[in-house]
Amino acid sequence: MGSPLSSWPWAGLGAYKYLLYGPLVAGVAQAWREQGGAPTDSWCLHLLLLLALRSLTHQLWFSYANMLFFTRRRRVVPDGVDFVQIDAEWDWDNMVIMQTLLGAMAISSPVFPAVSDLRVWEPRGWAVALLLHVAVSEPGFRWAHRALHRGPLFSRYHSKHHASPVTQPLTSAYGTPLESLVLTLAMAAPLAGAFLAGAGSVSLVYGHILVFDYLRCMGYSNVEVISHRTFRAFPLLRYLIYTPTYLSLHHQEKDSNFCLFMPLFDLLGGTVHPRSWELQKEVDQGKNDRVPDFVFLAHVVDVVSSMHVPFAFRACSSQPWATRLVLLPLWPIAFCLMVLQVLCSKTFTVSFYCLRGALHQTWTIPRYSFQYFIPPMKDGINRQIELAILRADKMGVKVLSLAALNKNEALNGGGTLFVDKHPDLRVRVVHGNTLTAAVILNEIPGSVKEVFLTGATSKLGRAIALYLCRKRIRVLMLTLSSERFLKIQREAPAEFQQYLVQVTKYHAAKTVKTWLVGKWLSPREQRWAPAGTHFHQFVVPPVIEFRRDCTYGKLAAMRLPKDVQGLGSCEYTMERGVVHACHAGGVVHCLEGWEHHEVGAIDVDRIDVVWKAALRHGLSPP
Repeated sequence: MGSPLSSWPWAGLGAYKYLLYGPLVAGVAQAWREQGGAPTDSWCLHLLLLLALRSLTHQLWFSYANMLFFTRRRRVVPDGVDFVQIDAEWDWDNMVIMQTLLGAMAISSPVFPAVSDLRVWEPRGWAVALLLHVAVSEPGFRWAHRALHRGPLFSRYHSKHHASPVTQPLTSAYGTPLESLVLTLAMAAPLAGAFLAGAGSVSLVYGHILVFDYLRCMGYSNVEVISHRTFRAFPLLRYLIYTPTYLSLHHQEKDSNFCLFMPLFDLLGGTVHPRSWELQKEVDQGKNDRVPDFVFLAHVVDVVSSMHVPFAFRACSSQPWATRLVLLPLWPIAFCLMVLQVLCSKTFTVSFYCLRGALHQTWTIPRYSFQYFIPPMKDGINRQIELAILRADKMGVKVLSLAALNKNEALNGGGTLFVDKHPDLRVRVVHGNTLTAAVILNEIPGSVKEVFLTGATSKLGRAIALYLCRKRIRVLMLTLSSERFLKIQREAPAEFQQYLVQVTKYHAAKTVKTWLVGKWLSPREQRWAPAGTHFHQFVVPPVIEFRRDCTYGKLAAMRLPKDVQGLGSCEYTMERGVVHACHAGGVVHCLEGWEHHEVGAIDVDRIDVVWKAALRHGLSPP
């Protein structure tokens, strides 16, 4: 049995814990029915409004802290937040639930004043609350916080909070019930004193609680938001307000900087970390920023999935993408952001992780999949990609891998446009399709003697066909163009050309159980496949899984090595730790230190070379 107040009583309820708000909702509904309108004098309504505003405060700070295109240079701890920390902090809002329930108990007390008896604004109450915060909350919290760092209290109650290596705004609310009670008392003492003094007001309740949350989220944001020049101009200010750097030092060292918001009390207690201001200056000047070794240049898929980014909703981005009904109301906002990006945005950093000391970043071209097929937008998209490549080259990036439509053959020849235009590029431009082909080919069982290939004359289709014919596997290539088929057939050695067969209709594959899908298949076209067929896919988006008597493979992908660090978001529909094969191809290129560009047609002779290199470096099929 665990220590008292070391675990949450509703821990086993999962998402059903939110039913604990039921009595408050029922109270609002009853008051609404009785009054025939919004019950503005109902404390239940105000508690729910406070809950919404507090959740919004945490979400906005979380989004800001993870907008790397704004905050990358001012991150205090440069490491990423991994899935272990995300899962540990999944129920970060337990403290908010507890405080809301305690608030519900307080308003049910007969001595608690009704909303109608309170003023909206009472300056005396704010003065009393400020005085009590400085005289009671600050020293009381510091004393309790320091006690939590001693002996068994730390191991039983506070160590879990410090187990998060990189602080985030959501970390500010993550902890055990005992820690949450300490914070609740620190928050409630000024409010209680103001109300007991007869100076309470509605604005004080909202203002005090939201400012308290705001300052907590700011301190845990891991982004330095206060300029060192401000402290240089006003030296005393550094003892009146803490900074994210100040809090991060406490989180890492655990033996200093114990204050709530005011370092003055650490100064009086002799527990100010000696590097607090020096480190804050270094972070503010961007000394933690570093040049990535590898960049994966992606693009947005569609309006709804544009919300699957680390700076939007962590519960969404840390899981494979799937359409969630809860996100649909936000579609108009996402649509407006799409229009804004087309008008004035440029390539931005979305996420990062580290692998064996190298920094890997994902940059995104602010263009959506459907826009790649609008002819007037073609030149603008290529210009965006070109500027991203030139920026990476100027920064000193070693390898840049093109994702999905950014290497479309009709758009830029699989990247050849940029390499030919800029022959002196130091950054190596990679389409990653060599590894994509290797993944698809290694999924095919060794016993297969015949396959049906759609998208047969595409870059990937050509490479797959030429590779398989060398293995004496008969390839039925679906294409209406005899010219393209013959061109590919002539590339094969003479003794293997017989294994490449042109077909023009789907019914030619009605006895073939291995389909390699490089062109989208409608349900009607899938009907030609015999029962037991397996569809290997290299088409985006994946085909609809229409046939229950067949099996469907996922898009070509590789699992990153186990020693990857700071990875905390999923790449579109991929599982955790899994990336698209073209992404993995760039990773292998970087790890191997290859000096050539990988653009244009796939070199069939290098498929096995790249595959073996990927396995040697610890990448594996998912």
